[in-house]
Amino acid sequence: MANAGVYRYPHMDQVVFGKPCAEALAEETARIGANKVFIVASGTLNRSSDVVKTVVGRLGNRHAGTWDRIAAHTPRTDCVAAANAAREAGADLIATVGGGSVTDAGKMIQLCLANDVTKPEQLDDYKRVTNADPPTRKPVKAPTVRQVAIPTTLSAGEFNPDAGCTDTATKKKESYFHPLHVPRVVILDAAATVHAPLWLFLSSGIRAVDHAAEDICSPRCNAYSEAADIHALKLLSRCNAYSEAADIHALKLLSRGLRGVKADESDMAARLDCLMGMWLSVVGSQAGVDKGASHAIGHILGGTAGVPHDYTSCVMLPYVMRWNKSVNAERQAVVSEALGRPGVDAGDALHELISGLGLPRTLKEVGVEPGQFDLLAENTMHDRWTYTNPRKISGPGDIKAILEMAA
Repeated sequence: MANAGVYRYPHMDQVVFGKPCAEALAEETARIGANKVFIVASGTLNRSSDVVKTVVGRLGNRHAGTWDRIAAHTPRTDCVAAANAAREAGADLIATVGGGSVTDAGKMIQLCLANDVTKPEQLDDYKRVTNADPPTRKPVKAPTVRQVAIPTTLSAGEFNPDAGCTDTATKKKESYFHPLHVPRVVILDAAATVHAPLWLFLSSGIRAVDHAAEDICSPRCNAYSEAADIHALKLLSRCNAYSEAADIHALKLLSRGLRGVKADESDMAARLDCLMGMWLSVVGSQAGVDKGASHAIGHILGGTAGVPHDYTSCVMLPYVMRWNKSVNAERQAVVSEALGRPGVDAGDALHELISGLGLPRTLKEVGVEPGQFDLLAENTMHDRWTYTNPRKISGPGDIKAILEMAA
């Protein structure tokens, strides 16, 4: 575990939790002084619930428009179209209401507005290119229109400035970044999550588990991030009591974690516990802790093979842990203990959790066949997290080996 480092606080004002999102957004809009709020929402959420309608009603004449056409994996075509609509509406604040794809779209809209991007192909100038020397992208201008995020799932993208956006021509999910792309405010409202399909909510919780587990196993893990990650894993997994007095309150929350939601979808306290656990799971990222191959392969499974974003963690994390065990068994033991399974292989402990939630555990279950492995492995070599995996990945052959384990 790293004993030296720097913790950089993200460029966020605050996190509001336990308050109805419509009320909280109206208050934050007034505090910020925004007058034209452009809402980017999940289409399913907008069509099947009154969440967006209630938000619009509370904003009143501060509402500048609503866009609900962001497909899975945040296609660049959708992002640019939404940005053009926001520009035309004169937006001075972007409010996103939805899951990870919608949150990332908000970040991409900020980029488009600040850098005069009006056509999808212009985004080529700003994407991150792994191992580019010298850097090949244009400097990204700071956004002048910021974002407030209301997440309805647990992927935790609201707490970092990175955006994943899929090039619809190449089917590659690409990375975009500016420190101010992180939402200025995040609003955690358990009631806003009930309209997400149960499989999506639970699998996004495994995405948060993935954040925490790969942080703990990273060579750059530090005491500050580890403490938050372990607590996040406990909250998200509803583990059994094993620890000392400091964990007592956590264990009360654990009874209403992911397994609590699985047992009773209407349990608002359990949902809020999951949201708080999700929040804790990204402290490592904010502290500069690198992710590994589960995140890297997951990005490619989404953009190239169309696997739902959060299913990627369900089908990859246990196998990546097993592949890495030869170099970080001691760190993986911390993960197992945090999941309430001390002494059990971390990959097995994760399989138990994922299986108990009724989620897929193999690539076959999510429609990925061996014939796709070569392309997936090659594309993964372009993801930056490939190069920070605890066990060195020397080439596509190593990625393919992990994919074959997960087949």
